[in-house]
Amino acid sequence: MTQSSAALTTRVSDAAASVEGVRHFLDLTDFTGAQLREVLEIGKALKARRVRGGAQKYRPLDGKVLAMIFDKPSTRTRVSFDVGIRELGGEPIMLTGAEMQLGRGESIPDTARVLSRFVDAIMIRILDHTAMRELAEYASVPVINGLTKQSHPCQIMADLLTFEEHCGPITGRTVAWTGDANNVLTSWIHAAVKFGFNISIATPAALAPRADIIEWAKAGGANVLLTRDPFEAVHGADAIITDCWVSMGDDDERYRQNLLRPYQVNQKLMSAANKGAVFMHCLPAHRGEEVTDEVMDGPQSVVFDEAENRLHAQKGVLAWCLGVGLADVTATADVTRLATGGTKGAAE
Repeated sequence: MTQSSAALTTRVSDAAASVEGVRHFLDLTDFTGAQLREVLEIGKALKARRVRGGAQKYRPLDGKVLAMIFDKPSTRTRVSFDVGIRELGGEPIMLTGAEMQLGRGESIPDTARVLSRFVDAIMIRILDHTAMRELAEYASVPVINGLTKQSHPCQIMADLLTFEEHCGPITGRTVAWTGDANNVLTSWIHAAVKFGFNISIATPAALAPRADIIEWAKAGGANVLLTRDPFEAVHGADAIITDCWVSMGDDDERYRQNLLRPYQVNQKLMSAANKGAVFMHCLPAHRGEEVTDEVMDGPQSVVFDEAENRLHAQKGVLAWCLGVGLADVTATADVTRLATGGTKGAAE
């Protein structure tokens, strides 16, 4: 086991980084599978309440304040957390580097300590993964990873919710990734260990996942296939997932596009997966590059359900971090309708 791989396995297992009793949501590797399943089921239950029109009646986070720190621009993360905390009864405060002393040299530990005196939770979206974890180390309130260059756990919780709505339980199933090994893929690999599903990954050699991440996943019992051939990766897959080829912070656009052109998700690739396989993309999509219009707008695409589920999954994260359990959410409501059905079934 490499030193980096060992570090992955020694993170705090109960996701409370340094202050006893504080529930952070930083990386899926910090949790047991049972803990993540509870967070996911809370999100499903809260979605069921909203579909039935009961969101305004259930406000378990009444009076709570969420600070949202954005070092990296966002559409879905910002809107979903803003709406989510409001629907749960709380209030958001939007912060950017230009509005904070953090952008003028104030230390992360000092920022964490000060914000902890004012708010009940902090969501941070920042490229620097170490800075995100340092914020959690010194905060005395929950910190939620809204995205870093290294991982995107909130996105994967929404993706898991979406998969299970459309395809049933994910344990034992197979998902395929085609493209480059970015932060979203890293969190998918983490999820494969925690939820017990298979993951097949097709990337160019120059954009492959880090060896220590794959080593950690295999040591944790995950069935991981690495290949250069996207058709090999999607064979037997129940979901095909990709992401944009060039993200903010990447400065080699033309090089990456040339390498990744054979990994585009088109109808021919979708047809090589299992019948009924779904297409997923965290958005924004660059149509005509990593995915064709035919797939994005086709019957196998669940990308807009996936985008909506950022709201529901992150409400589950917020509720769990602030002490609301699944039993609390389901105590006075029948929330089973969406647990195995999905948006389409509920609408019908």
